[in-house]
Order: sequence, then C-alpha cells, then structure tokens
Amino acid sequence: MNKWIGGVLGWIVGGPLGALAGFALGALMDGGQKEDDYQGGDAQTDYSGGARVNEGQRNSFLFSMLALASYVISADGRIMHSEMEYVRRFLRANFGEGAVAQGEQVLLRLFDERKRMEAVRPGSFRNTIWQCGAQVAANMGREERLQLLSFLCGIAKADGTVAPVEVDALKEVARAMGLTEREVESMLNLGASSLDAAYKVLEVSPGATDDEVKRAYRNLALKHHPDRVAGLGEDVQHAAEEKFKQINEAYDRVCKARGMR
Repeated sequence: MNKWIGGVLGWIVGGPLGALAGFALGALMDGGQKEDDYQGGDAQTDYSGGARVNEGQRNSFLFSMLALASYVISADGRIMHSEMEYVRRFLRANFGEGAVAQGEQVLLRLFDERKRMEAVRPGSFRNTIWQCGAQVAANMGREERLQLLSFLCGIAKADGTVAPVEVDALKEVARAMGLTEREVESMLNLGASSLDAAYKVLEVSPGATDDEVKRAYRNLALKHHPDRVAGLGEDVQHAAEEKFKQINEAYDRVCKARGMR
C-alpha cells in the first residue's frame, strides 16, 4: 500500500477517515510503524510541471475520494463494473498500473466494512460517512471539495444512469462536506447536451435574467478554476480543466439560445 499512498497520510490520520484508513490500509497503519511516522503533512514534491505538491494533502484527498466513493457506489446495493473501472482509470492516471489492484483492494475492504457496520447497527456507516464529510470540510478548501464531488459524480455516472438512491447519496455527501445540492445537480449535468442540463450546470433556472446568467457563470469560473487545485497534482488539475471546459460549453449553449454575446 505504500506505493500509492506515498507513505504520507496527512490530516486523515485520526478522526473517522483515520479509522477507515486503519481498517482499509491495515498493513500500512499497523505494519510495525507508528502512526506518527506517516503524518508528514508538509512533505512536498516537484512534479514535472514544476508545481509544489503537498503529498499529505494530495493523498488525503485521494483516500477521502475512495472512502466516500464506497458509500456512493454501494448506495443502490450493487457494485457495477463500470463504476469500479472509473476508479481504476483514476488510480492508473494518478499512480500507475501497480496502484490499480491496491486501490481496488481498499474499496473492497471498505465495502466489507460497510456490511459489517450495518449488520451490527443499521445506519452506522452512513453516520461515519457524515463524520468523514465533516472532516473533509474542516481540512480542504472549497475548490478541492468541489473537485472531490466532481469525481464522485463521475463515478455515479459511469454506468450511463444515476439511480435516485445514488443522487440521494451524493447529496448527503455534499451536505456533509459543506456543499450544496445544487452543486451536485451541476456536476451531474456536466457533459450533457440539452439546454435544460446547461442551466443546471450554471446553477440557474431558465427564467433567470441575462445578468443573472452572466453572474452565475462568473461565480462558477472563480470556484472551479483549475489553478485552484494545482496543489493536488497535475492529474487532478487536468481533470479540473476538463470540468472547466464543460462549464464553458454549458455557458456557450445558454448564450446561444438567448442570443447573448
């Protein structure tokens, strides 16, 4: 597990995420080394683009994604191949081929932990996820949380449909992280081609004025700008760039429909 977690767990050591990490990364946390050996939240690395990346923040972001994804993926009682493949592609892009099987093992252990917790006390895993979301909110900036939500929505959309129970799970996670249900709807409609979807991406109604549409776009452009997640690494920033492109496409679609310049 050292290979992909990088030996630096950052702020997830301790709290509900730390407890899940202790279970899912048992060899890492309990392999004869003290937890303090893994904190290292200030460790930084030069990536090829020259950006200084905080490894503790980056790896905390990635494990948080896996922990919250385990809740979203299993929300409908099924673990779809397409959803797991989305996570595999993400891990492959971030850490290379060797990380894929390890990340998959982490998710499978988290699925098992959910079953165990729910068998003992129904609703207990949901409560843990709420606590994890609060821990994320306390340690990540809004822009990073939005990017995390974007990945979770991407996982839910991977099989081509998002079940109502998955939407509910995403909205629960968003609220726990201090985000809004409207931001969930925005993320879920990214990449869709309809005008209605474009309005949802912009987080405005079709009855909004032109000035309200422009203001909504400016706000989205500020909070979703790729440079705001540069500290998480080039791969995460690249995903943010793709999201930003889709926001611009939605805005262009609305502008064209309204005859706006």
